[in-house]
Amino acid sequence: MDVNQAKQEHLLALKVMRLTKPTLFTNLPVTCEERDLPGDLFSQLMREDPSTIKGAENLMLGEMLTLPQNFGNIFLGETFSSYISVHNDSSQVVKDILVKADLQTSSQRLNLSASNSAVAELKPDCCIDDVIHHEVKEIGTHILVCAVSYTSQYGEKLYFRKFFKFQVLKPLDVKTKFYNAETDEVFLEAQIQNITTSPMFMEKVSLEPSMMYNVTELNTITSRDTEECTFGKMSYLQPMDTRQYLYCLKPKPEYAEKAGVIKGVTVIGKLDIVWKTNLGERGRLQTSQLQRMAPGYGDIRLSLEMIPDTVNLEEPFDIICKITNCSERTMDLVLEMCNTASTHWCGTSGRKLGKLSPAASLSLPLTLFSSVQGLQVRAPGVPEKDRGRSLFSSFCGRNALRLFLPECVRIKTQGHVSEEDVRVR
Repeated sequence: MDVNQAKQEHLLALKVMRLTKPTLFTNLPVTCEERDLPGDLFSQLMREDPSTIKGAENLMLGEMLTLPQNFGNIFLGETFSSYISVHNDSSQVVKDILVKADLQTSSQRLNLSASNSAVAELKPDCCIDDVIHHEVKEIGTHILVCAVSYTSQYGEKLYFRKFFKFQVLKPLDVKTKFYNAETDEVFLEAQIQNITTSPMFMEKVSLEPSMMYNVTELNTITSRDTEECTFGKMSYLQPMDTRQYLYCLKPKPEYAEKAGVIKGVTVIGKLDIVWKTNLGERGRLQTSQLQRMAPGYGDIRLSLEMIPDTVNLEEPFDIICKITNCSERTMDLVLEMCNTASTHWCGTSGRKLGKLSPAASLSLPLTLFSSVQGLQVRAPGVPEKDRGRSLFSSFCGRNALRLFLPECVRIKTQGHVSEEDVRVR
């Protein structure tokens, strides 16, 4: 939309046009059956139309390109390009011509002019041309302010401005979900919806992690030596369609041992999204830093470092547990091993594990065996009323450790008895 100042005769004329990609010409085919009154008239007219495809005249898309007939929509992340032309419509020689283009947003004013120096003179029927580019980074109302100052041949200094107002719309709707794993891994699910009216080619959707994490993209299927995208070869996102991307973040080795540091990390990283629309027109968006809710581990955290995938029935097997002090005080730990009818611990229960300083970890090797096949539905050593609670309970000012297996173990027998999966919780 063009908003001008009060009408005044000027020696120079200013024209501003937005530069966009052309579009394929579309026509509305009109057909009828041969026995109808027009007969073959409509078909003959379409065959003679130069904009239709020969042999496929009934298709709406033609072979010709058309220039945009209006300003169109501008979306966040796209590049706004405009052609500015100042033409001398008079019969006089104009001197000291200065053309300035500013873009006013809701938060700032940007100078888009390629050069801020004045042109010495402009002869009649000559023009000054300039092309400006700006990557749009804000939504809402934008105003392009074009100002022209010059001096007439009689020494009179003249000045005028034109305002071009347009709206910047949001092209994508991005939603995120976080899943915190017991192994300090963080899974990020990003849902991206195309809220424009045209298809998009998703060129890149990546996650730039924060300094404490490494990221693995889980959006490809690896088979032998090839990787195939889960969305297929043609990664198009139709209008109002939604696509889900999954990422796994793991703490870097230098931070993995610092349980207190990882526990308090809320900043995960930011998404970098690149797409293409009509005839390869490119757009790019970067989200702000994504933040998660810090997981609540409690004072003491137990995790499994090693557990076998398959064990034999009534044969001892070893596991390695890792105990981490997530509190800010020193813990005095006591190990309490509680058996059930199906799972039995090998070792001394009630023994002291010693003191554990804040943010320190302790590796604890243990041995146990299973005496019953089948699916175990309750945690060994955890009473019915304690299910779902913290693994550690306070007893007389100390911490008593009650151990169970949070992983899936295959228990098999010697001989001809078939194998069964056993999940011990």
